Amino acid sequence: MNGIDADTAGSGRRSDRLGDVDLVLIDSITQILPEDAGKVVVTGSHGGVSAARFAAAVAARLYVFNDAGIGKQRAGIAGLDRLARAGIAACAVAHDTARIGEAGDSLACGVVSAVNAPAAALGLHVGLRLRDQLAVLGR
Repeated sequence: MNGIDADTAGSGRRSDRLGDVDLVLIDSITQILPEDAGKVVVTGSHGGVSAARFAAAVAARLYVFNDAGIGKQRAGIAGLDRLARAGIAACAVAHDTARIGEAGDSLACGVVSAVNAPAAALGLHVGLRLRDQLAVLGR
C-alpha cells in the first residue's frame, strides 16, 4: 500500500518540496489555509463544485484533486471549470491511480486525467504521472 496504512490514511496535512516546488498535501480540501496561497496544493478530495468553493478561497498556484470516477455530468471534475473562471490552475488524477482521500497517494501514484486551461498553461498534461509533471513545474 505504498507505505501508507489504511488506518492512518485521511488524517493529514503536511508540507513538502519537490525540486523547486513548494507543496502542501491535504487529505481534504477543507484543510486549506490562507498560508497555502501560491503553493501547489495536492488534495485527496474529489474535484467537484463543492470542493472548488473551498479552493477558490485560497489562490494556490495549482490544485490537484481526485477525479472520483468523473461521474454523471462530469461531477467529479466540475470544480476545475469553476476554478478556471477564477484564474486558478487545477487538475485531477484518475481515481484508479490514486486513493480518494489520500493526498500522499495522489502525489506518489496519480496520473493526471483532467486539466483546466490555467493548469494547461503551466504545462500539465493528461495521461502523465502527476509527480513527474510537478518535478519540472518550477523550471
